[in-house]
Amino acid sequence: MANPFESAVKLLKTMVDDEPKPPLHVGETYYCWLYVTTMHEAKIYMDIALNTTTDDDLRKIVKKSLDQCASQANRMEKFLLKEGAPMPPMPEKKTDSNPSDVPLGVKLTDVEIANGISVKTAYAVTLCASAAAQTIRTDLSIIFAEFLAEKSLFGAEMKVLMRKRGWIKVSPYYYPPGMPQK
Repeated sequence: MANPFESAVKLLKTMVDDEPKPPLHVGETYYCWLYVTTMHEAKIYMDIALNTTTDDDLRKIVKKSLDQCASQANRMEKFLLKEGAPMPPMPEKKTDSNPSDVPLGVKLTDVEIANGISVKTAYAVTLCASAAAQTIRTDLSIIFAEFLAEKSLFGAEMKVLMRKRGWIKVSPYYYPPGMPQK
């Protein structure tokens, strides 16, 4: 079955192939810079998570997130360079280490890792949606829509793992006055 996000993006692409592409305006460049920086910062977090956890399921999803962040950062960097925009400075990759060598006082727990990834994914989804809605160039909107679809699907997968493990954090439920409470 076709992914509805991918189908919508493909439809949009066919509609805008011949559209003129003016130079990026300051807001569009800002969103591109912000997104590529966000992806690089998330990659650092994923490196730290891989250096910290020994949980096989969590390591698998961290690697998937790391690959997705790297892919999206690379695509955005290529777009920025093609448009003549300079690259923002990026942090260096963390070196690999054995999770059992990391002292407990600095080691992230699996719950912290999962919720950190969840927050970063939610932020990326929000950023993509805002950028896609506010950019004037349709080709850039499509790039952000593709990223939004990818992050949304990853977020759904992440939520399944977090529910399965009891890692998901839920804010207090709201019960309006007079509503029966269970």
